[in-house]
Amino acid sequence: MSEIIIKKVSTKKEMKDFIRFNYELYKNCPYAVPDFYEDTRDTFDPKKNAAFEFCEADFFLAYRDGRLAGRIAVIINHKANNTWNVKNARFGWIDFIDDQEVSAALLHKAEEWGRERGMDKLVGPLGFTDMDPEGMLTDGYDQLSTMSTIYNYPYYPRHMETLGFEKEVDWVERKVSVPKTGEDMKQEKYFRVAEMSARRYNLHIRKFKSVSEIKKNDYQYKIFDIVNKAYAPLYGFSEMNRRQIDQYVKNYLPFVDLRFVTIVETAENEPIAIGIGMPSLSHALQKAHSKLFPFGWFHLAKAVYFKHSDIMDLLLVAVLPEYQNKGVNAMLFADLIPVSQQMGIKFGETHPQLETNDKSQGQWAYLNCTIHKQRRCYQKKL
Repeated sequence: MSEIIIKKVSTKKEMKDFIRFNYELYKNCPYAVPDFYEDTRDTFDPKKNAAFEFCEADFFLAYRDGRLAGRIAVIINHKANNTWNVKNARFGWIDFIDDQEVSAALLHKAEEWGRERGMDKLVGPLGFTDMDPEGMLTDGYDQLSTMSTIYNYPYYPRHMETLGFEKEVDWVERKVSVPKTGEDMKQEKYFRVAEMSARRYNLHIRKFKSVSEIKKNDYQYKIFDIVNKAYAPLYGFSEMNRRQIDQYVKNYLPFVDLRFVTIVETAENEPIAIGIGMPSLSHALQKAHSKLFPFGWFHLAKAVYFKHSDIMDLLLVAVLPEYQNKGVNAMLFADLIPVSQQMGIKFGETHPQLETNDKSQGQWAYLNCTIHKQRRCYQKKL
């Protein structure tokens, strides 16, 4: 019988192997989008990832007959556990060959790790926070993934269920067609709802011309305060602190086309909702093989500044709780739709949304869209 060894990552080379295993496993899959290597490396670095202020984590590799066969990260988000009054260990960044003994060895190690730290349940795939990729794909294997979501082969859920893992929560993702000008009557209704909401609650749209304008008077913290308050009731969420916000602004804002950043403000110019999208970088990341250097930067720069995708990733939509179900979402999309039309965007890809989040699910009522991906967070008692 061949031997399976589980080894804790303890060197830079092992961490590199951990990060690159995903790309090697999926390098011939046309739907998988590799992690951005440098970004993922920083995510796992306690000196660079602010989430380590309230999280602890370890990383493990699985070897079969001396060859790398799988990986798993195990995490405890103490802030989330305190917020939700639970004792959950999380697993994330899980990948493995189609070998039940390998997946069993990885997950048994994760269970053992959680029990040793007094946890009573293992849940995942989850990251350090909600801003990390989460949820194992259970449907939509023939759909192109995104830079911010997980892709996995169809055999993954089968392994999880064989090992006794059950559903914790599910998310869905939609493919949303951009209405053609003058041809979609539902689009007109959408604009009417947006106009009514703006008049009734004395709201207006704000756009930005530069990143420095967003940072002026610490406006970025007001934006993420919306996210903290809007996402507070959602599964496993832990409030972002200033250091985390600074990270996201520094790492991602330079890649965002500000035409796809829409803010809704009150008459007093206080932000109450935000919508952020960007042309997809999925094909660019595939061509770059997840590396910025030596030539990956060219593919990313081309996709951002010169020849963008006709797919838009809807990265973030958040509305303050007191303004939800008041047509504010319609204001966001009524602003983003014309920009998408002008730039030749054919459809948008929504971020994962909890299937039980009725407010979020209802915002697509006036647009032509289909659920084309589903993903699951699994759980197992320890």
